[in-house]
Amino acid sequence: MTTEPLSDRRLPMILAAVATSATLGLTACAATEPGQGAGDGSAEAPDTPGPDTSGSGTAPEETPDALAFDTRTVDGDDFSGASLAGEPAVLWFWAPWCTVCRGEAAGVLEAAERHSGDVEFIGVAGLGEVDAMRGFVSDTGTGEMTHLADEDGSIWSGFGVASQPAFAFVDADGTFETVQGTLTGDDLDARVAAVTEGS
Repeated sequence: MTTEPLSDRRLPMILAAVATSATLGLTACAATEPGQGAGDGSAEAPDTPGPDTSGSGTAPEETPDALAFDTRTVDGDDFSGASLAGEPAVLWFWAPWCTVCRGEAAGVLEAAERHSGDVEFIGVAGLGEVDAMRGFVSDTGTGEMTHLADEDGSIWSGFGVASQPAFAFVDADGTFETVQGTLTGDDLDARVAAVTEGS
């Protein structure tokens, strides 16, 4: 009768025990990881963001470059150029010491009133102190309009304004045409009609 050495008989049992221990150990780790099943060895899918179904599915509109500015009004209120995006606008560039600007102010206000609801008229004051800008608005009676204080000239520059008075006629898509000099009421009406077509 032949006998196997003790080590040869135990080897398969030892290997089976090691394999079982390893399997149980892996199951225990899987069950204790954050976001995993509790004790049953199953794993839940990790939280990953799915498609956004809360909105309309369209990308947010970008602000046109010319309207990507933040400033203050002559009265000290915050104003964002982005608030004009998507609607036609007329920007009137003036300086508080400009006698020509002062002379055309009444006509600009009348045009703003004629086209109220179709296009927004915004005054953009530059080349002066804010106190003087406020005085101009008070003296010309144009306080019904919003007037921006472009103290550093960045808005003027963004619209290619080299001197005052000037007007920028802005389409709803943010494209614009800048006109240097004064405009008659008929000229303003014609240019407003051009930017409001199709809006």
